[in-house]
Amino acid sequence: MKKKIIISSVGVVVIGAAGVLFFGSSKSSAENELPKVKVKKGSVIDKALAVGTIEPEFEISVKSKVSGVVKTIFADVGTYVRAGQPLLEVKPDPTPLELADAKRQVELAQVDLDNLKKERVRQESLFKNSLISDKEYEDFQKKYDDSELRLKIANEKLALLESGKVKIGETEIESIVKAPIDGYVLNRTVEVGDPVTPLTSFQEGTVLMKMANMERLIFKGTVDEIDVGKMKEGMETEIKVGALPNDTVKGFLRKIWLKAEKKDNATVFPIEILIPGAKNTTLRAGYSANASIIINKKTDVLTIPERVVTFRNDSAFVKVPAGLSQEEKLIKTGLSDAINVEVVSGLKEDDEVFEKPVKKIE
Repeated sequence: MKKKIIISSVGVVVIGAAGVLFFGSSKSSAENELPKVKVKKGSVIDKALAVGTIEPEFEISVKSKVSGVVKTIFADVGTYVRAGQPLLEVKPDPTPLELADAKRQVELAQVDLDNLKKERVRQESLFKNSLISDKEYEDFQKKYDDSELRLKIANEKLALLESGKVKIGETEIESIVKAPIDGYVLNRTVEVGDPVTPLTSFQEGTVLMKMANMERLIFKGTVDEIDVGKMKEGMETEIKVGALPNDTVKGFLRKIWLKAEKKDNATVFPIEILIPGAKNTTLRAGYSANASIIINKKTDVLTIPERVVTFRNDSAFVKVPAGLSQEEKLIKTGLSDAINVEVVSGLKEDDEVFEKPVKKIE
């Protein structure tokens, strides 16, 4: 009887141990089994990233043709104005010395011309009586014309200093600065009472305002030298503006610089992207943005995450289920966007592929 009890007890222990081993190994196997991903259809887009800002295609610096101080401002920053519309008025503010000198120059030029008028009567009489040569008479006539011109210039200079208005030939110069184009006032660099230096052949002049037509904008930025060789003018682009996270602006690559620049110890190439018009999006000059230049794009192709692919000796391999284990399978890959990769052959839609094991940090 005792022998039967002992045998029965041993049997129970053996069965229990076998159960523990079976279920324990099954649980361990389930825990150690790698997750799988499915082959599915999607799009793969190869892009080059550019970092830069949104700017107007043409930006105009507004300057004055007369010197003085700002008297009145008619258009504020952000105002839309038409070409020819007044922007501001410059009040002439000559020094006493400048004004006195201008008046003296007019007086001297007038005296010189009056003397030549008297001499002209005598010269004409001598010429009619053939007492002077044609050359002598022509030289006098030139001297007389020069004197008239000097008086005219002196009067124009005095008029500019006193009123800021004068007409020289077909050109009318006045103290009211008008808008050169249709567009918005982007910024203003002067206030009422500020001095103004005029634009001349010898000096750049004071920038009073900056204007631009905001209907045509460009993205100016740089791309890494690695991507430049794959790019060409006319490629489509997608621009993400930091201040407008929910909007994507379309554009076209317009220009790639031929000369590189050094930026933060990296070699980059400046580029320009034309933005024809952003619908339902208000773009402002100076917005920082990132542009994705679409180098290549494939839609409705088989894709898998690139992280599950092992590249070895110019070949690509993945691990696929094989019964209760797994096996390595050779596949052919195509376009990659560094996240997903196109599967050209070796797999079909809905096939499962094992993830790579995660390396534990000890």
